[in-house]
Amino acid sequence: MYMQDTTNLRPPAMVADIASAADTIGFTISSDTLTGSLLRTLAASKPSGMLLELGTGVGMGTAWLLDGMDAASKLITVDRNAETTAVAKRFFGHDTRVTFQFADGAAFIQSSREQGHSFDLIFADMIPGKFSLLDETLSLLKKGGLYIVDDLLPSSSWPQEHQEHQSNVDHLIASLESRPDLRITKLNWSVGLIIAAKV
Repeated sequence: MYMQDTTNLRPPAMVADIASAADTIGFTISSDTLTGSLLRTLAASKPSGMLLELGTGVGMGTAWLLDGMDAASKLITVDRNAETTAVAKRFFGHDTRVTFQFADGAAFIQSSREQGHSFDLIFADMIPGKFSLLDETLSLLKKGGLYIVDDLLPSSSWPQEHQEHQSNVDHLIASLESRPDLRITKLNWSVGLIIAAKV
């Protein structure tokens, strides 16, 4: 019998409703189930952790992160799209572990650096923190912290502006590979991910 990576994933209770809400507003780039499962596991590895999600969307990644976090952990999730953030807040606004930042990602990263903030886990799912301001974002990561990026494999569901960023994907991978302060694993799985640990 072979292991099946898509069975018995036990998604958070809200996932189906979030997917329905995403369909209603035409949002097509939520984190997929396998990515979510990985995020949950990695979040669980950071008890009492401070976590950062760059790119809230409708809250799909948020759901999986919260499902892995313990009661003492905190999550800041950042997005500048009012419509999608409102959906995420509808599902998770009651959860005191999460703070929603309605802000430009680049401005948030710069402000966090100026204020000396640091994080145990960063899930970068928007252009700032991933295809731009990479060094600045990684400076926010604590030693032993995890940096996760997804959507590194081409997908027909990407909006046109994302389709044009294949050269940025290649540059991101090369940049992460070249850093002596990271240990990385590239996963040609799900939507294409990299997990990096800071040393």
